[in-house]
Amino acid sequence: MSHHHDSTHIDWHEKMQLLEQGAEVQSPLYRQAAAWLGELVPAGGVRRILDVGSGPGVISGLLAEAFPYAEVVAVDATAPLLERALARAAQGGLADRLRTRHAELPDGIEDLGEADLIWASGSVHHLGDQRAATAALARLLRPGGLLAVVEGGLPARHLPRDIGIGRPGLESRIGAAVEEWFSRMRAELPGVKDEVEDWRALLADAGLTPSGTRSFLLDIPAPAPMTVREQLVAAFTWQRSMVEGLLPDEDIAIIDRLLDPEAPEGLLRRPDAYVLTARTVFTARKG
Repeated sequence: MSHHHDSTHIDWHEKMQLLEQGAEVQSPLYRQAAAWLGELVPAGGVRRILDVGSGPGVISGLLAEAFPYAEVVAVDATAPLLERALARAAQGGLADRLRTRHAELPDGIEDLGEADLIWASGSVHHLGDQRAATAALARLLRPGGLLAVVEGGLPARHLPRDIGIGRPGLESRIGAAVEEWFSRMRAELPGVKDEVEDWRALLADAGLTPSGTRSFLLDIPAPAPMTVREQLVAAFTWQRSMVEGLLPDEDIAIIDRLLDPEAPEGLLRRPDAYVLTARTVFTARKG
């Protein structure tokens, strides 16, 4: 992410630590999701999985654990993230089953090869034509294969409405500003097309049979462990770069106080910091 508020370009290499730490914090949620997928497609029948937009491969590893007979292919457009995915796989004893594929999407989708399970978490919304991208992924499925698109859910919350400094409701205002940033990001994508984000309908229109939608909750109550607080600092730092120019200066000043490691009201020292969020997984099967 550029530090200039008028840009919506994201430097994913720069965000590698944030992506990895964030996925690790949310691993309980994604582990539950992977187990649910194992109920929809028999683990013994899944031989090849594509993790589209894999980042540093945290979820790739969880998918490999949930589907022990499958080769998992981590697909991403950022080479250093794929290098990290390989390193993680080696550390986790999964090097023999995890592969990487460097691919620019959406153009590279058709070259990814067939799969029994395709996992696309937070990646389709970075492609201008979400309908065409969903259809392209659907074409890669083998008969009986499953496409799982992870989009939406609930915005994460980390602090009380009134945090004792500034005007109450800061996180709600940050959330609204991030939505504005997201709309600008989408508008700047190549080949962007407006689309009603009815993922079940998009999957059906791609020729698949919707096979269930579930949301998975992550609830880390206050006081959050220090490792979680450190991840919150990284996440709020990214959000600050997103919302600068979209929030009043007084709100930006409060965010800066939350990010101050020495401030008693900062995220690292607050006893009321927590994590509560949900991610929604939409699935559909190829007949």
